[in-house]
Amino acid sequence: MPAKTPITVAHGDGIGPEIMAACLQIMEAGGAALEVETIDVGEKVYLRGNTSGIEPSAWESLLRTKVFYKAPTTTPQGGGYKSLNVTTRKMLGQYANVRPCVSYHPFVDTKHPQMDIVVVRENEEDLYAGVEYQLSPEMTSAIKLISSPGSEKIVRYAFEYARRHNRKKVTCFTKDNVLKMTDGLFHKIYDEIAAQYPDIQKEHWMVDIGAAKMADTPETFDVIVMPNLYGDVLSDVAAQIAGSVGLAGSANIGDNCSMFEAMHGSAPRRAGQNLANPSGLLLGGVLLLVHINQPDVAERVHNAWLRTIEDGVHTYDIFAHGVSKEKVGTKEFTRAVIARLGKKPNTLKPVSYAKAPSLPVGGRSVSQSAASKMDLRGIDVIVHWPSRNPQQLHAAVSKYASNGIKLDMIDNRGVIVWPAGLAAAETFCTDSFRCRFFADGTADPGKLIDLVRQISDTGVDVVMTATLRTFDGREGYSLAQGQ
Repeated sequence: MPAKTPITVAHGDGIGPEIMAACLQIMEAGGAALEVETIDVGEKVYLRGNTSGIEPSAWESLLRTKVFYKAPTTTPQGGGYKSLNVTTRKMLGQYANVRPCVSYHPFVDTKHPQMDIVVVRENEEDLYAGVEYQLSPEMTSAIKLISSPGSEKIVRYAFEYARRHNRKKVTCFTKDNVLKMTDGLFHKIYDEIAAQYPDIQKEHWMVDIGAAKMADTPETFDVIVMPNLYGDVLSDVAAQIAGSVGLAGSANIGDNCSMFEAMHGSAPRRAGQNLANPSGLLLGGVLLLVHINQPDVAERVHNAWLRTIEDGVHTYDIFAHGVSKEKVGTKEFTRAVIARLGKKPNTLKPVSYAKAPSLPVGGRSVSQSAASKMDLRGIDVIVHWPSRNPQQLHAAVSKYASNGIKLDMIDNRGVIVWPAGLAAAETFCTDSFRCRFFADGTADPGKLIDLVRQISDTGVDVVMTATLRTFDGREGYSLAQGQ
């Protein structure tokens, strides 16, 4: 009898308890050697006054077992509650979100019978860092954070995943024709890492046309690696066009602790009715079994599930007349999968898993540092200017530019409005402006601070500042539209 692997299990909210019970029953019937520790997370914890949805004792279990099997949870409506998923992923350093999106044609309806894509999504950075500000009554801001070590980690993971699972190609999606610094860095790191894998095909697409191509011809792609936001949106799209988001499992991989779940939510309207489809959470459980090196059990469970789908035993969400043979509830579907343990599908492709060492994430082998030399050149001063008149703002702030510091431009929502260009009269302005000041040569930090204080002392509402630097002579800031 193999030693049992400790895992932490959360039964979740809505349909969560029903589908988690089903999945554990199937996995244990398939021979999984699991020692389950149960924790409470989600709605009941939120409503006890814990805004994170997870208690300190739950963290203790996760840090001990290092494996989290989580059913969907519900975040209460209203402000003040933090996303449990985002909190867990970031607190535990789960940098890679892996979402296989596979077609089960002809047994599940899809327009893409050959689809078999794995989306590898960066999980900690990008806009999901959650760094946001309200700059004025009319303007809000979110900061998109992309780092070289974070990008290297996820791109290397994607290539190692492809190599381990005999995938032929890794594609990168970004929007670096617009976001030249953030997405540009991600693309640069991708190119550097890709060169280290000559056995794997590589390509880059702009995310907009890449998404269109994926929706139209998904068989073009194999593994796709993306920054956080694009990966979140497009993995849901990929799962849905493959057949159903309800059939997709998800792994969140960290160096020390990993989490496995379904892609779908808690569906409280379906709770307690013996209707819910446990497939997404079960396939998340298959990813868990592979992760803890029980590949024989993962293979047995996955093939039994495929055989059940192939035999037309379907829950209401994928039931289709002429294709499905039997509409069943959660409990009946569970029994059907267990009855097929040891069997393989005949039409669908059987799966095979093998033991493998942990995926290496490596150190910072590329882009060891952002630059060897940083020079302070100036400062951006973001102000609240209710009159919305850029000429009046110029008159108010330009007189304080002295001591070798000059006002370079004023923009509104990234569009230059001073000096006035041909389109300035047509540019719609909100009440938030950015005033950019440059020094002659290297700037003195004290003089920049004095400048900001002088501007503020005159009654101009200074909301935020950002220093302007060059890195090895390269501009570390974007230009405004029109410059």
